[in-house]
Amino acid sequence: MAQLGKTNTLLIIRDSDFGFYLDGGELGEILLPNAEVPQDVEQGDEVEVFVSRDSEDRIVATVQKPIVEVGGFAALEVTSVNSNIGAFLDWGLTKDLLLPFREQPFHVRVGQLAVVYVMIDEVSNRIVATLKTNRFLDKTRANYQTGEAVSFIIQERTPLGYMAIVNQEHRGLLHESRISRPLRIGETFDGYIAEMKDGGKIDLSLEPVGYSRVTGLSGQILEKLEQNGGRLDIGDKSSPDEIRRAFQTSKKAFKQALGALYRKRLIEMKDGGISLLK
Repeated sequence: MAQLGKTNTLLIIRDSDFGFYLDGGELGEILLPNAEVPQDVEQGDEVEVFVSRDSEDRIVATVQKPIVEVGGFAALEVTSVNSNIGAFLDWGLTKDLLLPFREQPFHVRVGQLAVVYVMIDEVSNRIVATLKTNRFLDKTRANYQTGEAVSFIIQERTPLGYMAIVNQEHRGLLHESRISRPLRIGETFDGYIAEMKDGGKIDLSLEPVGYSRVTGLSGQILEKLEQNGGRLDIGDKSSPDEIRRAFQTSKKAFKQALGALYRKRLIEMKDGGISLLK
């Protein structure tokens, strides 16, 4: 069965002067207009289409892909505001997406990025956007690990930093101390989990955290330490030959890398070797 506001693979059931009609199940026959019909398809083929409504509120199909589908969060640019019904957002289709006034806890302006959730309006059965996103986020405790890569959308400024929507599911905080430049509401990042706090709160980072942020020779040393249970019997007093056999580098470069790891409090040096600090 076809789903409104989603990408569907639908069967072409008949041809017409206006285009192909697709089997929409409970939604009935859905028109794929001539201008949208891919080359070399015919009745009996399946096509991948996005199902929405046209300007006359009819259910139609398009081969265009929106930026976000029903059930997703996104930052969309406000293209216009109608004083009677609300704002319109660019979501990648010819017909802009409506953000009704009733779904705006604050009024948006043309040109700004609005962080919205896309849904089916219960009253009109139309696809609309809402700024009241928090009610659609997962409130259960997230199971992320420190250092895990995630994507997030900057949602709002707070006294502690920026709140963000993480992996289209949860709320997280990008703390002021982890920000090196001003950010814009609606910016999207590939970032990392900095910490999972008591109560399930999520701290975010724009940069890799822990050992994963260390690259080059320092990263190689950490990797070998982890592979050997956190301890290596090689250190700054080891011979150049021993160091070269282990890391294919000079003693000078090795000592510089150890110094960098020591200053970051990632290792300790004792008993002629090095150990990871937890």
